[in-house]
Amino acid sequence: MVVAVAAFAFLLTLDLWGATYAPLGTAAAGTAFVIACVAWALLTLQDGVLTGLRRSGWVPVGNAVFSVGKLILLAVCATALPTLGIFVSWAVAIAFSTLPLGWLIFRRLIPRQAAADRHLEPPRLRELGRFLAGDSLGALFSLAMINLLPVMVAVRFSAAENGYFYVAYTVGGTMEFMAINMASSLTAHASHDPRQLAEGVRGALRRMTLLLVPVVLVLVVFAPQILLPFHEDYAEHGTTVLRLLAAGALPRVVVELYIGVLRVQGRTGVLAALQGAMCTLVLGSAAVLFAPAGIAGAGWAVLISMTLIAAVSAVGLRSALRRNDLPPVGRSATAPAYGTRWARLNATAGYGTNWARRAAYERDGIDEDTVTLFIGRPGYEREALQADTLALIKRPPHEPAREVASGRSVEAGSRERWVAGGLWGLLGVATAAFWAAALRELPWLGGPSEDVLTGRQLLAALPPTALVAGGLLLVVFVGAVTLRAARGALLPGAALGSVLLALYAVPLAFGREPSPVGGAVYAKAAGFLAEGMRLDGPGPLLRWAPPAVQLLGLVPLWLLLARADRWLTWPGRWGVLYLVAVGGWVWRQELAPAVLPLFVLLVLGAVFLPLVTRGRVRAGQPRGAGASGQRGGTGWWK
Repeated sequence: MVVAVAAFAFLLTLDLWGATYAPLGTAAAGTAFVIACVAWALLTLQDGVLTGLRRSGWVPVGNAVFSVGKLILLAVCATALPTLGIFVSWAVAIAFSTLPLGWLIFRRLIPRQAAADRHLEPPRLRELGRFLAGDSLGALFSLAMINLLPVMVAVRFSAAENGYFYVAYTVGGTMEFMAINMASSLTAHASHDPRQLAEGVRGALRRMTLLLVPVVLVLVVFAPQILLPFHEDYAEHGTTVLRLLAAGALPRVVVELYIGVLRVQGRTGVLAALQGAMCTLVLGSAAVLFAPAGIAGAGWAVLISMTLIAAVSAVGLRSALRRNDLPPVGRSATAPAYGTRWARLNATAGYGTNWARRAAYERDGIDEDTVTLFIGRPGYEREALQADTLALIKRPPHEPAREVASGRSVEAGSRERWVAGGLWGLLGVATAAFWAAALRELPWLGGPSEDVLTGRQLLAALPPTALVAGGLLLVVFVGAVTLRAARGALLPGAALGSVLLALYAVPLAFGREPSPVGGAVYAKAAGFLAEGMRLDGPGPLLRWAPPAVQLLGLVPLWLLLARADRWLTWPGRWGVLYLVAVGGWVWRQELAPAVLPLFVLLVLGAVFLPLVTRGRVRAGQPRGAGASGQRGGTGWWK
């Protein structure tokens, strides 16, 4: 309701925001704007709900689907709808993430958590109010910083410059979401056992160094090539902005981790002050730097402001790493170190030693105990034994428990079959609709065309039926990965294969064959193979071998991702595979010279990594065992 009222108020004052937002003045566009704003609020709330349910692994999956869908729709709508293309791409992409995640939350996660926590006392209303007062105020500052910066650019500059900035901001903002999601994962895990806060911060810093630094380097080095598929003007005018925003993601990691620490410690007043200072610095410095630097001033504002706030946050992070067992500033030495009641309970809970709990588990494990952790989250005995907190083990009667479990298993199996059948049916309908529209309405030229056809032009030339069918294929893929409990690779693999087949076939409909890969080595190798295969020349091999090898490379890549279960969730692995596959199609010409070396590296990794892992198992180090021998948690920071 609050979001709808705010959106309506924005429409009433539309004249004050410049000519860029004038197209929203019609009744249809205004209604769509209000609905999209409410949907965006739901998407934002879903991230917090998933984090609170300790399923934050779904958050980056949803954000990745939203970002990729928005980029694809942006490429289509920028030409088909030059006036409202940016708005439509943003509004429609929200549904790609909101609908499947909403079904997952309300139909699976919340009922499961409610049943597990039915014996627990919820936090008092006063405690919730005190926490939410500071956290909500800080969230408002953060959202204002993220959303008002593009508005300032749109009001200050022309529509063309606004487009250059928005594309760069969309690509660079993905790194920002990675830092935010990592901090959310830290909050979800450490709030259940605050004594592991220092370990969590160190783990998050290690993970973000391994994940974010290489991606930032790629964005900084290859920024022109990344923006080139949109248009040459985007690469010319948006490169500096993209590089600055990508570099600003590195200090943002420190800031977001410190925000996570403040949430765990219940210091929401400091949290609100920190985010307010960050918002003021970014927006204020952007207003000052617009005049001398143009749209790049927004990038400089983000980089400079984040660096200053990160310098302040580093002091707090150092305190969390070195003095996690001491009370925070302003509290007495005897007072609990955390501000919320559940955090205080966690800080004082615990008994016995790990070996004693493990011995009790091994002795009584055959009784099929159910466990309710004192920290407020139900779990399994293995998790309880590894956690350094008090575990209350309840042994219900065996027969009723087995009957209830059997009934739930039958119900879950029936639901699983319905979901799988519906997704398979939707996949068949979407695939048939796409190819029916493509075969009927596309030209399918008989020979190769000499005209240069960009990816955006290809997507813009597709008939509406094919575009809708392509969107349904994306929905099927997301649903196959997120909605099904069974981790079968057949359905998501079939959906991904259908998407890739469509992507690689559409250029052929316009007579746009792949350009032959250059290089003396490839020419000699192709000539030798063409002579052995009795082909007319090396041309077909130089054209078609790179995309074929690129698609084959997805097989060893999936084998490597399948062994990364310690770092990536099941949806995360499929998300990485999808991004690599679609990104490989977008930059297929640029990647063609490097496809063969990358394929060889992937094959070697898929072959030798199991051998190395097997050697570790024989040496007494089980696969997936960490330094402490423990696993669990969200899997994003530990």
